[in-house]
Amino acid sequence: MKILYYDCFAGISGDMNLGALIDLGVDQKYLLAELKKLNIGQVTIKIRKDQRKGITGTKFEVIDDSTKTKSKAHHDRSFKDIIHLIKNSRINEQVKENSIKIFTILAKAEAKIHGRKINDVHFHEIGAIDSIVDIVGAALCLDYLKVDKIISSPVQVGGGFVKCAHGIFPVPAPATAEILKGIPTKAGAVPVETATPTGAAILAATVSEFIEHIDFTALKIGYGIGERDTDIPNVLRVSLGEMAEDLLDDTVEEQKACLIECNIDDMNPEMYEAVMDDLFAKGAHDVFLTPIIMKKSRPATKLSVLCYAGQKGEMCEILWRQTTTFGLRISKVAKKMLAREVTKRKTKYGKVSIKNGYLHGKIIKSKLEYEDCRRLAKEKGVTIKEIYDNILFHF
Repeated sequence: MKILYYDCFAGISGDMNLGALIDLGVDQKYLLAELKKLNIGQVTIKIRKDQRKGITGTKFEVIDDSTKTKSKAHHDRSFKDIIHLIKNSRINEQVKENSIKIFTILAKAEAKIHGRKINDVHFHEIGAIDSIVDIVGAALCLDYLKVDKIISSPVQVGGGFVKCAHGIFPVPAPATAEILKGIPTKAGAVPVETATPTGAAILAATVSEFIEHIDFTALKIGYGIGERDTDIPNVLRVSLGEMAEDLLDDTVEEQKACLIECNIDDMNPEMYEAVMDDLFAKGAHDVFLTPIIMKKSRPATKLSVLCYAGQKGEMCEILWRQTTTFGLRISKVAKKMLAREVTKRKTKYGKVSIKNGYLHGKIIKSKLEYEDCRRLAKEKGVTIKEIYDNILFHF
């Protein structure tokens, strides 16, 4: 399996991404020829070798020929304008689809922050020519590389404050923070912004897994050079390689997770339901209780919480505040999950959701959605067992 791995130890921006992918081996002539198919006006693209803290890589820069300055102007382009521009270009359909996917993630973030509908959003940063080049260029590069899977490290967002169009905000900027929801991040490596909304959206749209370390054989490594000269090299490192043979089956997804546990023998059992509800509301993957026997033969309960490593702090906060425990055990675990798909099945009682699990592209197990069955049983005045038996008999 051909793997592209993003090592975002110094963050990511749109121009760093293009520099890194070109440094990795994307043909410059191909990229420039394809970008010319966009009707974005007169621009000059400069691609050159550069260094940060002794690390040599590729610097990608867009010059707006109308001003002869770096394209930082706020062009008046709406989300609809940009989608129209992409759809009416001569780039291939897969690149169009991926470009629109990235822009849509940005648009949704901006719409939520400013309380608008997505088609009513006029972008301050996305509309700029360099951002259009960065995003469509990213889609072109990934199409050129033809990788099977894209994986990334947690994203370093930096620190300090950033000046946005609507004021000064702490890093990460509002749009970046919105886009990176659910994605593992790190902060504080340097006192400046290291992850931009464009860079974050590229990762959110294309990466299938975020893990700290990856078991694969790197065959090529590229470095994209950023704008700043910070204490750590302002570069994005990307690696192209092959994953080990025993990990080739992409129907089984593996994720890094965190297991938090505590033993409780002095809490009112009625309180567990509220604790579990709050843990799930904060994004826990699973919460479960195990009866155990502690010292002096005291019956007790082991409370276990499974979550992303980035959620550890919130989960611990709930356990400290809402349970009687004085200590927590925290360990790193790996989760393996079958590829899954939810389908709807028509029955004489109504439609029921069924979760199917796939291995090597074939369904190996199916599970009825309990809540659907319970609702139908109540509506039709039958038992849940009758619903199950009828569906499974005709499966």
